[in-house]
Amino acid sequence: MRQETVAPWSGIELVRPLAGGARNEVVLAERGGQRFVVRRSTRAHPALEWELDLLSYLSNHGIGVPTLVPTDDGRRHVGGVLVNEFVDGHPPAGEGDWRDIVRVLTAVHDLTRGWPQRPGFASARELSVSGRGGDVRLDAMPPEAVRAVRAAWQPILTGTECVNHGDVGAGNALINDGGAVLLDWDEARVDVPWFDFALLPEDVPTGAPVDRETLVTAGVAWEAATCWVAEPEYGARRLEELRQRSG
Repeated sequence: MRQETVAPWSGIELVRPLAGGARNEVVLAERGGQRFVVRRSTRAHPALEWELDLLSYLSNHGIGVPTLVPTDDGRRHVGGVLVNEFVDGHPPAGEGDWRDIVRVLTAVHDLTRGWPQRPGFASARELSVSGRGGDVRLDAMPPEAVRAVRAAWQPILTGTECVNHGDVGAGNALINDGGAVLLDWDEARVDVPWFDFALLPEDVPTGAPVDRETLVTAGVAWEAATCWVAEPEYGARRLEELRQRSG
């Protein structure tokens, strides 16, 4: 990312790339001794606007999310580049931290029942009969892989659809004095809530309506489908894990 990219935010100076952000460029920046995170989203304009509207709504309801920094003339992003305040904290390190994350996720789900689907995305229910939505590309996967993915999803397709963070893990959550903060909503969508709990540590209770093994298998299947084109090597590894889990 070049320095001129952040010219609409006067005084912002790029410092160094940040770890993570497998699909989007993420850079640490500073201004007047304050740290910021600059991200370049590759999402289409309507999908990015949906994300920013969502984060504004969640923040207004007390959910810990990154705080957007507008440009000097008030725009939320410029060509997909956006700036957020840097969030201090530490990754979740024990059961208590993960319980806090489950509480925040549950609050997100409760607040967003009936939320409109992200433009261009699809829920697992929709993908049971369609080939693509968001980053999911069932239409690019082998037929036997598609059958395995859909079969793994089927047991958890219960309950009211709501916003899913879509990529919950230690790299996208921080714990600080204010509680749990969820970062990187790039893969957020509307779906049944259980996907958000699928890949959390096994000793963390989630309230999902299926046993842990079934829930994890559904999560592995989602990752195989959503990464098949966007991150093909990782998607192939997840598909192999799904095959092993499915016997």
